[in-house]
Order: sequence, then structure tokens, then C-alpha cells
Amino acid sequence: MTGKVFHGSLARISDLESAPFECERIQRAQWESGDYVVGEVTLSRGGFSEIELCTGRLTRPVNGDLILGAFGVRHATLEVVGSFERIEEDGRMDLLGAAGLLGRATSVCGLLPSLIRVDYRGHATRGGKKLNMRDFAKRPAKRTPYDIPTIFIVGTSMSAGKTTSARIIIRELKRLGYRVAGAKLTGAGRYRDILAMADSDADVVFDFVDVGLPSSILRPDDYRERLNDLLGLIAEAEPDVLVAEAGASPLEPYNGSTALDELGKSVILTVLCASDPYAVLGVARGFEISPDLVAGLATSTIAGVEIVEKLTGARALNLLDPRSIPALRELLEAALPG
Repeated sequence: MTGKVFHGSLARISDLESAPFECERIQRAQWESGDYVVGEVTLSRGGFSEIELCTGRLTRPVNGDLILGAFGVRHATLEVVGSFERIEEDGRMDLLGAAGLLGRATSVCGLLPSLIRVDYRGHATRGGKKLNMRDFAKRPAKRTPYDIPTIFIVGTSMSAGKTTSARIIIRELKRLGYRVAGAKLTGAGRYRDILAMADSDADVVFDFVDVGLPSSILRPDDYRERLNDLLGLIAEAEPDVLVAEAGASPLEPYNGSTALDELGKSVILTVLCASDPYAVLGVARGFEISPDLVAGLATSTIAGVEIVEKLTGARALNLLDPRSIPALRELLEAALPG
């Protein structure tokens, strides 16, 4: 291959940055989600034209550069909808997500600038065999029942404040002396979210990319199998508590409800991050959950807090307000055994 190759962060579980591979065009009938593919940037402009590298750093490619990413599906309410299955004979693709998620966009929020356009050049192969994320997936040494006390963070939509809330909760748990794992269980693969958890002093961090998924949009039974691998990896790290984020909203097709089902009785505290106070009621009813705490954008002011508590009866805290931290600490201490 000629030209500079940018490896999207979906490749961080692989050895593709350090070991050689070939680029071969593969018949369309053999394409699968998670396939590592190479595309040439043919249109890069505007503020949505960055790619997240395997380090988590963002950079902006220019026309003629090459991107190594992975086929996948995205269904983001506030940004982009698209799939690798919608790529046509011309091989034109879009960068559906900064981590290197590649497919053809079918719906884009009008507030976004242009996506990076990428033309298919071929699959990453070795010995004539195409490489897929599952070839590099991590698996636990053995399957054991998952019983780590888990704080489950879910949102009414993307950009509702989930990762910010996770960071604050992790810091408080560390101050209380716990060994903390942070994880993103569903969504579209971005390294930045779990890096933010690590920056907040989580002892270990994980996400679904670790088990070979570009996003968590797949059949529930298939996702359940990968999730059990992920939970097994978390259990092997022996944390006292897991702070687990479900990307996007549980009503979107990212398997948020499947994740909650698998966690089961391990969930000791449910945090709902809401984009506005009225969305709290919709998600609570649609997802059939009663959150122990409401946080996020909906609680940015006292007015928002009052509406949330009036509509739902749930406790609401603006976690960015230092005056809320003692109340958060009380919730955490009451929820955690011992």
C-alpha cells in the first residue's frame, strides 16, 4: 500500500500496527461486521473529519490518506445512522464513527458537518484470509458466574452525561477505598470513554471492543455470548465494584436491555442520565426501570432537579455541583456491601 495509513482505535486489540498484512479486495458476499478493511480518504472537510487512533488521540486525515477501520453498524439518534451492509458496488463508504467504524451512512443529523468519505480499497488479510476483530478478541481463562457489585449507568440518549457521571462516581469510590473497574458495555466503539474512566483512577477499564465488537448492534444471543466473555474478563481483574456504562439509550438497538438482563442481581445502583427532565419519564416507562439516581444534563439547574423529582419520585443530583457529592457518597456507601 502507498500513502499514510491511519489505524482507527477499533484496531487497538489487534497487531495490525506492528505486524505486516496484505490488502486484498474480497467478494461482497464474504463481508462481515468486524472485518478489518482499508479505505482511501476521498473527501475530508469540516468539523466531523477526525479519526481516533489506537492511542485515543484524534487526528485529521486529508484526501489520499488511508484509513484502517472495521465494518460495522451505527444507529445514533443525534448523529449518524449507517451500516456496512448498505455499501454499494461503487465501494463508497463513510466514517460512521471516529474509532474507524466504516459503512455507508443512510441518515445524518443536519447539524453535523460532512462525514469523511472513504473508498474501499480492500480487506486486511494474511495468507489469503481476511482478518476480523474476533480474531484478536480477548477471552477469560474460564467461565465463572459474574457477581461483582455493579453500578449501571444508562442514558435517555447519547450525550446525556453518562461518561461524566461515571468519572465522578469512580473518583468517589476510589476515595472510599474500593478497587474499581470501569466498563462500557454497549454503544459504538470509542476509546475515549474508557480512557476517561482510567483518567479518573479506575484500576482497570474494559469495553466491548476488547471482545471483538465494533459496536453492540447484533443479534441479542450473539451479543450475550460476547458480553459473557467481557464480564468474565472483568471478574478476572477482581475489582470490588464495577461502574458500567451502557452507550446511547436502552431503547436503541444496542442491546442495553440484554446487558441489564445479564447483570441481573449484581446491579446495586442504577443511574439514569437524562438529556431533559421529561425524557426521564419516557425511558423509565419504556425500559421498565426505576432509577436510584437521576443525573446528567436534566439536573443542570435546581429547576431541572425539581421537575425530575416531581415527575418520577427518583433522587436527582447535579453531580457537577460539589454540594451534591456528600449525597452521592451516601448513596454509594448504602449500596455497597461491607
